Amino acid sequence: MADEQKTNGVASPNANAEAKTPKGKELYPMSEWKYDAFLHTFSVLVDLFFREVHPRGAWRVPRTGPVLFVAAPHANQFVDGLVLQRTLKNESNRRVGLLIAEKSVHGFIGWGSRQTGSVPVGRAQDKAKPAKGVVYLPDPINDPTLIRGVGTDFEKEAEVGGMIFLPSVKGQSGSSVDISKIIGPEEIRVKRPFKGKVSLSQLTGRDDIDEQGNFTNKELTGPKDGYQGTKFKLAPHIDQTEVYKAVFTRLRSGGCIGIFPEGGSHDRTELLPLKAGVAIMALGTLAEDPDCGLQIVPVGMNYFHAHKFRSRAVVEFGAPFQIPREIVEKYKNNERRDAIGQTLDMVHQALSAVTVSAPDYDTLMCIQAARRLYNTGKKLPLPMVVELNRRLAVGFSKFKSDPRIIDVMQNVKDYNKQLHYLNIKDHQVAYAKMTLPTVIFTLLYRVAKLLVLSIGVVPGLFLFAPVFVATKIISHKKAKEALAGSSVKIQGRDVMATWKLLVAMAFAPVLYNLYSVLLAIKVYQDHLWGYVPEWVPWWSMFVCGWIVFPAITFAALRFGEVGMDIFKSLRPLVLCISPTSGYSIHNLRERRAVLAEKVVSVINDLGPDMYEDFEKTRLVADPFREDGAFGLPKEAARRDSETTEATPPESPTMRRTLTRSSRAIPRNESFSNIGKVGIFATRPSSRSRSRSNSSGGAFGGAAFPISKFTTLDSSAGFDEASNKIRAAMRQRGQRRRRKSGQSSDGETSE
Repeated sequence: MADEQKTNGVASPNANAEAKTPKGKELYPMSEWKYDAFLHTFSVLVDLFFREVHPRGAWRVPRTGPVLFVAAPHANQFVDGLVLQRTLKNESNRRVGLLIAEKSVHGFIGWGSRQTGSVPVGRAQDKAKPAKGVVYLPDPINDPTLIRGVGTDFEKEAEVGGMIFLPSVKGQSGSSVDISKIIGPEEIRVKRPFKGKVSLSQLTGRDDIDEQGNFTNKELTGPKDGYQGTKFKLAPHIDQTEVYKAVFTRLRSGGCIGIFPEGGSHDRTELLPLKAGVAIMALGTLAEDPDCGLQIVPVGMNYFHAHKFRSRAVVEFGAPFQIPREIVEKYKNNERRDAIGQTLDMVHQALSAVTVSAPDYDTLMCIQAARRLYNTGKKLPLPMVVELNRRLAVGFSKFKSDPRIIDVMQNVKDYNKQLHYLNIKDHQVAYAKMTLPTVIFTLLYRVAKLLVLSIGVVPGLFLFAPVFVATKIISHKKAKEALAGSSVKIQGRDVMATWKLLVAMAFAPVLYNLYSVLLAIKVYQDHLWGYVPEWVPWWSMFVCGWIVFPAITFAALRFGEVGMDIFKSLRPLVLCISPTSGYSIHNLRERRAVLAEKVVSVINDLGPDMYEDFEKTRLVADPFREDGAFGLPKEAARRDSETTEATPPESPTMRRTLTRSSRAIPRNESFSNIGKVGIFATRPSSRSRSRSNSSGGAFGGAAFPISKFTTLDSSAGFDEASNKIRAAMRQRGQRRRRKSGQSSDGETSE
């Protein structure tokens, strides 16, 4: 992960860019027609890969003026950018230029990024190269920033402001630090000490290092006797001046910039520490033009099985907010570290309100299972599912030490294990309440339906099978490669969707062309065994092939989607018929009912402690209330859904708590020259800090406070509200009359 790069006493970061870029000309211009044509053409990939992409809160996106979109979690590599751009164009008619890693600006990805006005960002880790010799720490206790080499030539290979990287270990990328001084060919000084057990072990060869990276034997000040050192890589200094200049120019001109502030894609269940670049972009723009009206909009990229074909996604837009002027003044008055830290805290809190974070995968699975148990008897729309998951995640984070939560989570884990053992889903447990004749009839009906659907599925499945096989093999291979080169990925699933789409885009045309050629040849030879009339020219079959074969594949996709759902529902029906497993599934249904009641009871007990108006803001009515009704009436549920979406959380404007992102900023960093700071540059979180201390995020939580509504308990307050309502009604009436050709006094305009 790249670290901050700083050079004090250097001229303004915009000076070099001003000299290289003609005034008034944008460095990475965006052509509107190219942007629209690209999205119109390749949005079909989103429709094919995802079963549903549901936008939520798009009405919050400002229709004019500069906007900085900060999106997280970055769980789907290049697909995230395409989904975000498509959603913004369709829902808000805003075009956004994304920041993209410079190493990716080649081939199809590079061509696509140029069509959409993306800004390439150089990263030191992408340009790191192996250097000769080995390095070690001669005095890790008294002088931990001094690095000594054996057989090295730092004067030729290294440079001040560059970076030194240690080797990857056990699938995790090595640590890195900035070079602050080159003492000689075999000695350099780095900006900060290496930390962590693995890094210090690599540089000293010692085994007396605890998990926090502290040496237990203080008497030994040097490396292990006879230790030679470790191999390493060196990266040149990356000047980000032109990148920042391009971003400032785009925003000051009223455009939009999109950034994934975590700095890279990952498949974790929690947000990574945000990088300083997002804060510098916002503060730098406002420092140059305080009245430009820049707004920051958090975007939650919420996926359900992001790497799987025909999965679902919810793109949620949070409440836009602006950076207070006092923070901008701090940034302008050489208090940049504090200003950047406060801005990162605001961004983190805003993102926490539109994302679902959990400390680990097992906890996330338990939270989702608790949501299904709590939501007994009512099917929620996809955005409401995300919101309920978020509220439960925030509740778990706040009350995770409560004995009731611990007990419920353990019971839910056991319930999930039993579902996994029977290989069924939670919603399929309800089949156990069906009578035996009903189960048999349902099973036979669905088998017959599956056979009918297979008529439309099998031809397309056979034709497209080579592409399916190729995408699966290559995507898994790329996932392993990505995992080996990353310290934050868990299984590397964040790259799988991208590679599935890229492979399909490359192989599918070749495959369709091959089929069309073979069809034309067969028609030329014997008119397709005599089925094609002789007057039909053979070359027309090539054109027909390009129409028929994709149509067959698309039909197989649609029929197969329904057929797969039916196929998955057969197993629990068979289990209900089987005497042995039928008993297990009936017991599981009874256990589910008891567990659901326990989950609802705990939520009802703890909910008011989180939300004062818990009964009014709850998304799901109590399914175990006295009248025995499940859920809300349809009309009430609709109103509740609208109310929930129409009430955004208050924009974070002041610093409340420290997040992992702001804590990660090094204390010795002044950010005096942002041209020397990487866009994606902050430290990883300190090992001495608890990872669970990140501020929670759903509105109403402690880290995302909601101020009280405006009071209208005085006559002046009511008068002010009435005047605003009347003025709005007059404007609306005037617009309506203008559209209908009537003047304001009721006479027809000429």
